[in-house]
Amino acid sequence: MRKKLPLDREYNYFISNQNELVRRYNKKILVIRENSVVGSYKTFEKAYNDTVKKYPLGTFLIQECVAGEKAYTTYCYFNKTNG
Repeated sequence: MRKKLPLDREYNYFISNQNELVRRYNKKILVIRENSVVGSYKTFEKAYNDTVKKYPLGTFLIQECVAGEKAYTTYCYFNKTNG
């Protein structure tokens, strides 16, 4: 069995709702937090820079919203480190 990873819930939300999300946000960069889209952006950088002002690192997923399995290839986890 695979170890549960941080943000699995958000990633699974994207996969489970991918068709509807693509219809609504095609080719946008989504910010997903607690099973909800909390932002839609044109670039990863804008999504990240805006979202870290609102939510702690490690509590949201930034996901490209595209159709098909190519959306499954990027899964990044950012975590604030001390020091």
